Amino acid sequence: MSGELIWHSATALSDLLEQGSLTSRELTEACLARAEAVEPRVRAFLDTHAEFALEQAHDSDQRRLMGQARGPLDGVPVSLKNVIAAKGMPLTASSKMLAPFVSPYDATVTLKLKNAGAVILGRTNLDEFAMGSSCENSAFGPTYNPWDTTRIPGGSSGGAAACIAAGEVPLSLGSDTGGSIRQPASLCGIVGMKPTYGLVSRYGLAAFASSLDQIGPFARTVEDAALLLQTIAGHDPFDSTSLTTDIPDYRAALRQEPKKWRLGVPTEFFGEGLDPEVKAAVEQAIQWYEQQGCEIVEISLPHNELSVPVYYVLAPAEASSNLARYDGVRYGHRSERATDAIDLYFKSRGEGFGPEVKRRILLGTYVLSSGYYDAYYLRAQKVRTLIRNDYMKAFEQVDAILTPTSPTAAFKLGEKSDDPLAMYLADIYTISVNLAGLPGLSLPCGFTKEKLPIGLQVIGQPFKEAELFQIAHAYEQAHDWKTTHPNL
Repeated sequence: MSGELIWHSATALSDLLEQGSLTSRELTEACLARAEAVEPRVRAFLDTHAEFALEQAHDSDQRRLMGQARGPLDGVPVSLKNVIAAKGMPLTASSKMLAPFVSPYDATVTLKLKNAGAVILGRTNLDEFAMGSSCENSAFGPTYNPWDTTRIPGGSSGGAAACIAAGEVPLSLGSDTGGSIRQPASLCGIVGMKPTYGLVSRYGLAAFASSLDQIGPFARTVEDAALLLQTIAGHDPFDSTSLTTDIPDYRAALRQEPKKWRLGVPTEFFGEGLDPEVKAAVEQAIQWYEQQGCEIVEISLPHNELSVPVYYVLAPAEASSNLARYDGVRYGHRSERATDAIDLYFKSRGEGFGPEVKRRILLGTYVLSSGYYDAYYLRAQKVRTLIRNDYMKAFEQVDAILTPTSPTAAFKLGEKSDDPLAMYLADIYTISVNLAGLPGLSLPCGFTKEKLPIGLQVIGQPFKEAELFQIAHAYEQAHDWKTTHPNL
C-alpha cells in the first residue's frame, strides 16, 4: 500500500477486494509495512501480530477465490484497543499489573470481527486501564499525535485513534467511558463513535467503570464507522447489560435523502474554557446545517456543569471495585519482595498500578466508605439522573444535539500531567453522554492555524445510531476534511 491507497476508506478497500484488484495479503502487508515505517514516531501499537494477520489474510483470499466471502469486512485489517480480549494475544490494559497476561478467550466483539473475516492486525496503546485523556499514562510509554508528534493524541484510546490517523490501519475498536473514543477521534482528525449503552457487548472488555464503559468504532469516514458498528452490535447472553433490540442497516440509512433535522445547540457548551478556534469551527458547522434547511434550536442542559464531578465520584467508585481483583493472589502482578501475606497485597498493587490508577482507586474507595456513601456516591447517582433527564427533555424538542467534542485541539505532551483537574476537564463535553447512556459521534469539522484537527460532536437519542450516522454523513459529504492527512 503506498501513495493515496494508504488513505483509502475501509469501504473503498472492501470494494477493491471484492473486485479482485487487491488481495487481503497485499493489503495486510502494506499495513504492516506502514506501521513499521511510522511506529517509531507514533507508537500507536503495543504489539502487532504479523504472522497471525497474514494467515488470516491468506484465509480471506482463499474464501474470495471460492466465492465464499463473509461480507464487506472480509480481509480488511482492524486493530483492537488493548483492553479487548483476543485469544492468544496479550491483554495488558497498558499496565504492569497485567504485563505477562495472554487472553485465553475472545471478547464477543473480537469473535464477531473474526466471524466477519476481518484481519486482526494488532493491539493499540491506551492510558492504563483506560484512565486518562492523553494516552500518557500507559506503563509502556505514550502515544504521539500523528499531526504533531510533540502533542498528545487524546485518551484513553489514543493508540486506536492515532493508528488510523497515521495510515497504519483503516479501522479500529476502542472503548469509551467518559469520551475515550470521541475525544481522541477529535484530536486525531478521524471519526469515532460511542454507541448507546447496551448496544454492544462488553463481554471480554477489561472493566473500568461498568455502568459507563462501551466499546465503539474508530474509522476514517462515517460510513466506515457504520460498517464496523453493524458488525459488532447486538444482544449477547454473556453480558447481562446487553440489550435486546433490532439492529437497523446503518449503511443503508446513509443512502436515504437527508432530512431537515431539528438540531439542538446547548448554550452551556459554548462558554468559558472553549478555545476560540474550536468555537469558530463548530459554529461554522452548525451554520452549514442551518443553510441546508435544518432548524437550529437553542437548548439548555443545566446540570451539565456537574457532569465532571459526578463522573469523578461514580467512575472511581466502580473502578475501585473492579480493580480489587488485581491483588497478586487472584489476578495480576505478584511482588517478589513481599515478606508476608499483608505485605504481598501492598507491594503487588503498589508495584503493578501507575499513579493515575492509584489516584482513582483511592478516590473511589473513599466515596464508597462507611459514612461517606450517602454524601458522595448516592448524591452523585441522583445528579446523574438529573443529567439524563435534561437530555430526555431536550430530545422532546430536537432530533439530535451538536456540540464541540473537545474544548481545545491537541495539547503538548506533559502540559497537563501535573494538573489532574485540568486533564479531567478535557472531557467536559463528552462525559455527560456516558452518564446518560446516549450515543455520541465525533467527526472532523476543521483545523486550527497550527493544522491541528477540530471535532464536531453529534449526540443522539438512545438507539438512534442510524439517524446519528445520517446527520454526520450529510456534513462529511459536503466537506473535504477527510482528504487532508498528517505529514509523517
